[in-house]
Amino acid sequence: MSLVHLLLFAGLVIAASSSSPGSRLILREIADQKDKAVELNTTNFDSVLKDTPAKYAVVEFFAHWCPACRNYKPHYEKVARLFNGPDAIHPGIVLMTRVDCAMKTNTNLCDKFSVSHYPMLFWGPPIKFVSGSWEPKKDKSEILVIDDGRTAERLLNWINKQIGSSYGLDDQKFENEHALSNITDYNQISQAVYDVEEATAEAFDIILAHKAIKSSETSASFIRFIQLLAAHHLSRRCRKGAAEILVNYDDLCPSGNCSYEKSGGNDTLGNFPICGKDVPRGYYMFCRGSKNDTRGFSCGLWVLMHSLSVRIEDGESHFAFTAICDFVNNFFMCDECRLHFNDMCLSVKTPFKKARDFVLWVWSTHNKVNERLMKDEASLGTGDPKFPKIIWPPKELCPLCYLSSNQKSIEWDHDHVYKFLKNYYGPKLVSLYKEKSVSGSKEETVAATEDLTVATNALVVPIGAALAIAIASCAFGALACYWRTQQKNRKPRRR
Repeated sequence: MSLVHLLLFAGLVIAASSSSPGSRLILREIADQKDKAVELNTTNFDSVLKDTPAKYAVVEFFAHWCPACRNYKPHYEKVARLFNGPDAIHPGIVLMTRVDCAMKTNTNLCDKFSVSHYPMLFWGPPIKFVSGSWEPKKDKSEILVIDDGRTAERLLNWINKQIGSSYGLDDQKFENEHALSNITDYNQISQAVYDVEEATAEAFDIILAHKAIKSSETSASFIRFIQLLAAHHLSRRCRKGAAEILVNYDDLCPSGNCSYEKSGGNDTLGNFPICGKDVPRGYYMFCRGSKNDTRGFSCGLWVLMHSLSVRIEDGESHFAFTAICDFVNNFFMCDECRLHFNDMCLSVKTPFKKARDFVLWVWSTHNKVNERLMKDEASLGTGDPKFPKIIWPPKELCPLCYLSSNQKSIEWDHDHVYKFLKNYYGPKLVSLYKEKSVSGSKEETVAATEDLTVATNALVVPIGAALAIAIASCAFGALACYWRTQQKNRKPRRR
């Protein structure tokens, strides 16, 4: 047995004699209620670090019996509150985590990172920790040991030096200085992958909170939209979650009467998080406004609709149009917004036959909404000063989209607009997955490729595939087919 292990064992004996197991457990449970750092273990280590939208990660290896670790925890938590959770001051930048090496299940994980003392802190891109390791003499590792972080101030200073920031422990919830203000940066859209997941999960949670599936009509509308997501959502975990809802829908919502509350089993709609249990995260990245009450959810929904529009086939275009229009009409809780959107849906007199036409309709509809809101926000002063509503895309992003323009009107080249939208909300939007797969291991590359199987290809799994899943699993498929047939040409209702 090495000297290090003997010292660790001695510390364990001393700590065990100083307090009873019951009191230690109670104290840990009380502390955990306010913890901001994410607890990792052998089971969730890779998945959490792979899926985080944060650019960097700090992993603290500690032992719960270690007095120095207990004394260090308040320092670590002071920094973690800046970066972690829905109330984070600077979200989406650094993920603060910890691993308890005193747990036997984590022994191999701690050994992989050559943990020699407690606490021991590591820094690096999250993807580098996935299936990764660290050795003291390993050259050119992107995982670094944090050698000067024994207090909250020193740890934050070390982080600031790494990323060129000037964060302070006293920073407060902000009117967001981290908003991606350069809207003409073509590459920023890749950050919206996480926002589309966030908006999808938030929309689903709103349906649960309002118990909004109240009739056969709203049930059919919900089914159609979930079918669309199961086939064409750009996120694999959201496609998987939507498919699971479909195959269980008859049990969750018999005759459209849904059970919403979250429980210990799988018998309610609330127990099926549409994008996984870790979403929503509580913040947006690409869609983050410079003020806390701007952009966010509505921006994420628009990116979702654009991303769906560029992934459908010609034969699905009118189904997708109907699914989106009905979903907004039945489940979007901003009444004035819903009515305006409904009016634009009702203005479509001829069913869509080409996916291109639907892509351009979503784009045109979004611009009409922006044009209306531009006037309202200018007169009331309610807009986002860093993100005023604009006609999309701006010339800086797509000069070829413009044939001519003046203060009163714009003449568009619709062929170039269509090409721009297909790429911007298609391959460019999911490029962040590609970047992760390039830097990761073979297993990570395979996983990332699976995420892109649908997202980068317009010729994707047809809507019928999602419906077939449901038919094979339960009798609700027949009901869904019936409603689709009956309501194929039905106009969205106006309340």
